[in-house]
Amino acid sequence: MGFLVKKHNLMKKNLYDVQKIVVLGLLVIGLLCLASFDKDSTELTADNLTDITGFPIVGTNQTKFYDNRGEIETPGPNDPFYGQDATYPCTATSYTDNGDGTITDNITGLMWVKARGSKLTWDEAVAGASTNSTGGHNDWRMPTIQELYSLFLFSGKNGNNVYSTEGYVPFIDTDYFDFEYGSGIGDERVMECQDWSGTEYVSTTQHNQPTVFGVNFADGRSKGYKKYLPPRWTVKNHALYVRYVRGDTEYGKNDFQNNNDGTISDLATNLMWSAEDSKEGLNWKEALAWVQEKNAENFLGHNDWRIPNIKELHSIVDYTRSPA
Repeated sequence: MGFLVKKHNLMKKNLYDVQKIVVLGLLVIGLLCLASFDKDSTELTADNLTDITGFPIVGTNQTKFYDNRGEIETPGPNDPFYGQDATYPCTATSYTDNGDGTITDNITGLMWVKARGSKLTWDEAVAGASTNSTGGHNDWRMPTIQELYSLFLFSGKNGNNVYSTEGYVPFIDTDYFDFEYGSGIGDERVMECQDWSGTEYVSTTQHNQPTVFGVNFADGRSKGYKKYLPPRWTVKNHALYVRYVRGDTEYGKNDFQNNNDGTISDLATNLMWSAEDSKEGLNWKEALAWVQEKNAENFLGHNDWRIPNIKELHSIVDYTRSPA
């Protein structure tokens, strides 16, 4: 199954095991060419935050092309695997190191703590936000999962050994953000360096455990992390990193508009979506071809549909829901 996305007329993929992926063929069109963002045009507010509103999506940093086996040359419009993430220009990351322990994201307008810090339990992470004074600011908070996800770079790589960092490339820009892998010693694997978000799961997971969404900048995954660990499952001893944020609390919130023509516009991200998906499961190669078929049909009155990249698709995830 799948959706479509496109650039609206009002104004990408990291290789894990694509042969096993079932793509939900949602099509999307971008409302605005985000690649045209001019970081020099932004202005700082009185509290040193950029004056940016809405839900601008930062690019994935994926510039390579893949088939089901590995990296390939750039496919043409009539070739298999045409239309994947790297085909389309997107907003490159743009950060400013403020020289005071903070990093400003010039795309989202959010300000982040640069330092990696140390691992904290959930309670410690939540409490630490109000006492943090990095950069002389006193309004730090836990990031939502959408805010934290904006920092992902899907040009990261995983190595072959979970106890050695050889071959690994972090999924976050280490030119600006401090990052540290797990030690690889004893039971701690190199990817044991996850980050809490401030978004709690509305249900529970294994052993009826309260769970918080987070990300892993070591291996590019986002998932739920339990607040407690075995064997008792009652002591809040699960410790992860936390990177505090400040800025627009509306970031990550959608502003959907039903166009009553089979499309949905998100005025926050400037993307248009097909209201319905493909209605059947497709592998990645089939999904890419399906989009080109839809474009040839001028589907819903448009011929520039594409498969959404992972950050675009993540932008419509509703974390107020659960399958239970």
